[in-house]
Amino acid sequence: MNNLTVRELTAYIKQLVDSDMLLSNVSVSGEISNFKHHSSGHMYFSLKDQDAVIRCVMFRTYNARMKFIPEEGMKVIVRGYVSVYAPGGTYQLYAEEMQPDGTGSLYLAFEQLKRKLEAQGWFARERKKPIPRLPRAIGIVTSPTGAVIRDILNVLQRRYPNIRVIIYPSAVQGNDAPAQLARGIRYFNGERNVDVIILARGGGSIEDLWPFNDEGLAYAIYDSQIPIISAVGHETDFSISDFVADLRAPTPSAAAELAVPEKAVMKERLIIYEKNLISSLLMKLKRERERIAGLSSARSLTRPFERVDSLRQQMDGRLRELVLISKSNLDRHRSALGNMAGRLDALSPLTVLSRGYAIVQKEDGSVIKSVKTMKPGDRITIRVAGGRFGALFEKALDAFPDKMG
Repeated sequence: MNNLTVRELTAYIKQLVDSDMLLSNVSVSGEISNFKHHSSGHMYFSLKDQDAVIRCVMFRTYNARMKFIPEEGMKVIVRGYVSVYAPGGTYQLYAEEMQPDGTGSLYLAFEQLKRKLEAQGWFARERKKPIPRLPRAIGIVTSPTGAVIRDILNVLQRRYPNIRVIIYPSAVQGNDAPAQLARGIRYFNGERNVDVIILARGGGSIEDLWPFNDEGLAYAIYDSQIPIISAVGHETDFSISDFVADLRAPTPSAAAELAVPEKAVMKERLIIYEKNLISSLLMKLKRERERIAGLSSARSLTRPFERVDSLRQQMDGRLRELVLISKSNLDRHRSALGNMAGRLDALSPLTVLSRGYAIVQKEDGSVIKSVKTMKPGDRITIRVAGGRFGALFEKALDAFPDKMG
């Protein structure tokens, strides 16, 4: 028996596996685990059930065609071939196709994108722009042929015959449709030549409507500064465009009805508004005339000096009150002044002199308060009632204490 190298043994096993017709094209169902989307674009994961696990790889060439993004724990059906990965010494499933097990891939992709954009706030009501009540012009992004554009134009012509309409022709089905639809929205935003945009397509299968579930188109709608009405498919059809747009219409014809008011109805309303306005003005005019008539018969107009005479009489009464108050205050202050003058007179030195007292002063004018400050020979001045005279101090006759005890 010959000895084999690991490489030779692995190559032999690989040859056996690769030559097996069953393993060259096999479909395997299982649950995704250890999923990793590498920066190269390749996907690495495992498929498992309750009893076994197999490693898988799906190269970028194949996974780029998928409509959904595989997630951890997702149940899928993978078609491909089984081969041996020699460097790792393992066998693995090389996936070429993948689809959800029990759920269509398109529907799953729709739900995934819907959850993603909703989490980013793209569907929030507060970010939606109001549709103008009476747009000057309407932009329509749709196929230029077919029943959809005819239905929209018929409704617009019926409701508002002279409304300006600009059509941006675009594919609404196929791989090129999402980019063309997005370009139409950006065109109107660049030109600013319309006040509202209608994004429209007729009914069809989920595959037919798939361009309106494109993330790039969703971003163009979200980024639009002009309000957008999405009208894709029938009333029961929903697309990502419907959720991102400022307003969803159940059908293209309904979008046209939502975009413009009915001109005849507006005329009727204007006539009613005109009648109500005229009626209100006439009523107000009548009330003002009645008010003026009432004012013209008022005493202030028929006898204008009566009010002046009344005010003059009031002023005379106030003036008399002011004179009385002033006289009373003057008498009170005059009496208080007399009392104060009497007290000042009682305290005056001249009054004291009239009672027989005298004021003795030195030559410098200072008052002599005690004999102790005098010495014989000092000249003094004695002031009495009626005048003063000079004298010469000889001696103190008696000495009294400075303070009486």
